[in-house]
Amino acid sequence: TDYTPGTWRRTDVHLENPEYHTRWYFKYFLGKVHQNYVGTDAEKNPFYLSVVLSDQNNQRVPQYRAILWRKTGTLKICLPYSPTKTLSVNAMNLDRFEKGPREILNPEIQKDLLVLEEQEGSVNFKFGVLYAKDGQLTDDEMFSNETGSESFDKFLNLLGDTISLRGWAGYRGGLDTKNDTTGINSIYTVYQGHELMFHVSTMLPYSKENKQQVERKRHIGNDIVTIVFQEGDDMSPSFKPSMIRSHFTHIFALVRYNNQNDSYRLKIFSEESVPLFGPPLPSPPVFTDHHEFRDFLLVKLINGEKATLETPTFAQKRQRTLDMLIRSLYQDLIPDLHKVGNHCNQTFSVALSETSAPVNRKKEEARQAEFVRIGQALKLKTIVRGDAPTSLVTTGLCRKEPWESQSFCSNFAYDIVCSDSWGQSLLIATDAGVMLLDDVQVPPVQVFDKTMLVKQMHILEAQDLLIARTDKGKDSRIYVFRLSTIKKGLEDRQLVRSKYDSRENKLEKTKGCHLYSINTHHSAELRIVAAIRNKLLLITRKQQRPDSLTNISMVTAPPESPVEEFQYIREICLCDSPMVMALVDGPTGENDNMICVAYKHQFDLINESTGEAYRLHHVEANRVNFVAAIDVYEDGEAGLLLCYNYICYYKKVCPFNGATPMIQSTASDFHFSWNQVPNAIVCAFPYILAFTTDSIEIRLVVNGNLVHTAVVPELQLAASRSDIYFASSAAVNAASNSSSKETSSQSSPQTPTAYEMPMFPSPLGDGEVQSKHIYKIPLSNLVGRSIERPLKSPLVQKVVTPPTSSAVSSTIIPVTHSLSLSRMEIKEIASRTRKELLGLTDEPSSKTDSSIKQKKSSRKPPEDEPKPGAVRSTSAEK
Repeated sequence: TDYTPGTWRRTDVHLENPEYHTRWYFKYFLGKVHQNYVGTDAEKNPFYLSVVLSDQNNQRVPQYRAILWRKTGTLKICLPYSPTKTLSVNAMNLDRFEKGPREILNPEIQKDLLVLEEQEGSVNFKFGVLYAKDGQLTDDEMFSNETGSESFDKFLNLLGDTISLRGWAGYRGGLDTKNDTTGINSIYTVYQGHELMFHVSTMLPYSKENKQQVERKRHIGNDIVTIVFQEGDDMSPSFKPSMIRSHFTHIFALVRYNNQNDSYRLKIFSEESVPLFGPPLPSPPVFTDHHEFRDFLLVKLINGEKATLETPTFAQKRQRTLDMLIRSLYQDLIPDLHKVGNHCNQTFSVALSETSAPVNRKKEEARQAEFVRIGQALKLKTIVRGDAPTSLVTTGLCRKEPWESQSFCSNFAYDIVCSDSWGQSLLIATDAGVMLLDDVQVPPVQVFDKTMLVKQMHILEAQDLLIARTDKGKDSRIYVFRLSTIKKGLEDRQLVRSKYDSRENKLEKTKGCHLYSINTHHSAELRIVAAIRNKLLLITRKQQRPDSLTNISMVTAPPESPVEEFQYIREICLCDSPMVMALVDGPTGENDNMICVAYKHQFDLINESTGEAYRLHHVEANRVNFVAAIDVYEDGEAGLLLCYNYICYYKKVCPFNGATPMIQSTASDFHFSWNQVPNAIVCAFPYILAFTTDSIEIRLVVNGNLVHTAVVPELQLAASRSDIYFASSAAVNAASNSSSKETSSQSSPQTPTAYEMPMFPSPLGDGEVQSKHIYKIPLSNLVGRSIERPLKSPLVQKVVTPPTSSAVSSTIIPVTHSLSLSRMEIKEIASRTRKELLGLTDEPSSKTDSSIKQKKSSRKPPEDEPKPGAVRSTSAEK
């Protein structure tokens, strides 16, 4: 059932880096046949490598998963499975090893590796809850409250259940469950598989003699995140983090209840060293729906604690612990490694595959059975203990996730080369020609025949334009067509157009073009940059004056081909042929537009006016697979998401200084890694989606944190200029499409079979093409908050009806669905949401916190130690 909130609707409340997606060893390795290796790197630091052949969510998508355990943390990667190839160290593209890794055959290694994985952080959380009466301004006063109020009790009931501590068998969060020394009762709940214990100040022991209430402070003062429930209205003096003396608490959530309208107001304070974490607060940060407030608050608290663990203080401590555990385990393993002798195997073969049958099969099968038995017992023990990264219990709201796809076509019989959306239809280039596919179940309409081999296309409805790059090598060219002409031809049922029919539509100087790029929003003019080997050709569309356009149209219709409207500006020579290109718009749009190009081992910025090149980023890797360069804008400043191999790197291009961009490392630069090498990347704020060979990996743009992984067999991104279209060889079922809470892919420890080989689809006969399923993810769902607050845009708006539940009145709101405009919206949403995360949005308030300096925090925390007093406030209340 759909959940309909009370006052405002949002879809971006997600647990970041959910354990049932990130704790791979527990989920995919433990209790199954897998291989573990030990080795030392070039600096003689020991490492461990675990490899398993798994089937994602039983979707018939076999793939290798590998975890590299090292002192700096774990590296997790997915690699496609091939029945004819074995996996080697070189194929994994990992760091250089001093020696080839040796396999560890002792099944007890599973226990040690599980301990290493648990260093990533607890799956259960403890949070402080401090009650403050109206007017209380010191921690001694707040901690000395013996009882709360009726509204505080109501808030506690919303948070969780009241449990008796004596004999409590669940997660205890450091409280005494035997002798009642830490109070008789406490508040406890389970949220999306996480056990949460709240240290409530009024439930902890009170001492009349001790004014400082040390026993209460001992628990709440050692919580990373604390909720402060403050009585009083907006006119009362507000809580400030400086009132609490704690070196350990990094985040305060200030909650106030309004009796008049039965609503909660939330404000978040966090230390400067804490990286950004979601979800962003609404503006104003007032919640009238209590269940929605609970959902938002618990997700914010959990994400906040996880973000705090990435601060230098905690990260360094975790790294020291991990290094110590790895070295200690290595010392214990050395004697066994020498006994094995020369058992050095660089090929990670699957233990049960026919190609690598051991000499003594019975002995090996017995070893594997014991290995699996010990792993399953360990898995069961972890679940019983309550430390399993599972989502067996879900107490979150039942809601549709924004990335849920809709079926667009269930039997498309051609391989897709490229495509773009045209209204509610999809224009698809195939080897058999270009076809128009409607979402209604009718056969596709042929637009161009197979002589037009289109390799790249853009549809610009606002400009009545189709741009297409055809053929390959020396014969490739760029063609331009009027959409209205193509539409008229389809309506008049004219013959399918051929390459010969389109000879008047080709841009002459583009012969040999292997790649082109256009500017993402056309506020001033359309710019096309065509790459012909190592040469860039800048083309613009002439601006037509409205008055002259009217006079011409009265006399004669515009020519069928728009070729004459394009002009060649200049050529720019590069040092190599570009693999990836993106146009970056400058703030003035006159002489400061740039072109980002990727070639060799680097990303460069090219000045459109002068042709000068500036080094943007050098890739430190032996082999580089360039994926994309995506331009994003914040507060009028340009930034670029540079994507290659497993890495996505954000680089800010500082304000242009005349014709020279300032490119240097800034605090706002950050990077993150995908679990699998993407084939394509789409930025739809607040999300960034990676399309791999068999999964869609969804992360947050602001910090790169994972929120969901959807399994899609034989995945191919088709179009993403507005709504996202993708193709798959199989139907995307509910398991991969639904909320991440329900896709934990529980691997039962009682499963009797050690390992089931993945099932493969039956091979196709000669000349047989497997039908494709095409799905659509509406952009309005991903950037759904633009529906509540429409954004200004320089282009003409279309009026659409946003998707709403039957319980919500279906009001028509102008939302920009033009292909070029949708990206413009995303950029404005990006700027606004970052302000919300940092507490920089404006809202009239009766009282301001002048003592708290609002400082724009970096995405990546600085390396130095955080100052105890430096606190960031996150709220719409300023």
